[in-house]
Amino acid sequence: MSRVICAGHVNWDVTLRVDSLPDPDGEATVKSRVGAGGGSAANVASGLTGLDVPAALLGSVGNDSHGRGAVAELASKGVDCRYVMNVDTGPTTVKYIVVDAAGDVFVLGSPGVNESFRADDLPKSALAEADHLHLTSQSPETAALLASRASNSGTTVSFDPGRRIGDRGYADAIRNVDFVFLNDREAATALDEAAGNGDISDALNETTLVLKHGPKGAEVRDGDDQYAHPGYPVDAVDTTGAGDAFASGFIAARLDGATYERALAVANACGALTAAEPGARTQLSWRRLDDLLEAT
Repeated sequence: MSRVICAGHVNWDVTLRVDSLPDPDGEATVKSRVGAGGGSAANVASGLTGLDVPAALLGSVGNDSHGRGAVAELASKGVDCRYVMNVDTGPTTVKYIVVDAAGDVFVLGSPGVNESFRADDLPKSALAEADHLHLTSQSPETAALLASRASNSGTTVSFDPGRRIGDRGYADAIRNVDFVFLNDREAATALDEAAGNGDISDALNETTLVLKHGPKGAEVRDGDDQYAHPGYPVDAVDTTGAGDAFASGFIAARLDGATYERALAVANACGALTAAEPGARTQLSWRRLDDLLEAT
């Protein structure tokens, strides 16, 4: 039995490291090009297994070399991939991630099949037996149905909707989750009722928010209660996947019975380790976290 089921995107990432992010009509020099598995749900599942939390993945890939490579990489890390759908209707989604010398990132996505899976692709028995469901960016209808089923079965739910929270209609899903992860930009977008996000804003006010402030740490807002951790000073190399690593640490700590303060410390340490290294998937482990955690 997997303690956590992660549902969402499974991608193939092509990371281009450049000397600088170009202005419009500008040009940059590519220093390196690396291909590897990616996608927020896949990244979180990988991080959880590194932290000794059995994790399964619900997602979809194409019947191609990128899809096979992404699944094989995850399986080698111990992720249960039995619920990753292999579909013939299109290619595995590829994301082109451009990273400059300061670790800043922008992402170019190609069409693919990373949202071809549906809630019915996950047996209800598997969801009922899990301790936790973690949702990432996906079809709003699928997210809402998975969240509702988990809530009805007594399984706790977290959701990291990602950068498209303002235009994907996730309010129904959010109403059935226990906490939502947002970075500063996503929170500003989601809570802006003037921009037409009233439904999402109302839903967020009914749940626990885990706000990621990057190098300034993170906080939890649970009703009138607030908890904060200042984070860890690191020289950022690549912030890709740092938010996913943060989620892995937070979920693992909470499943272990940690307070919000402790969970934030663990989550920030995971995010810091990932930002300090190239690529979206730093190999997380409790041994690697010890030095940073001892500073709190």
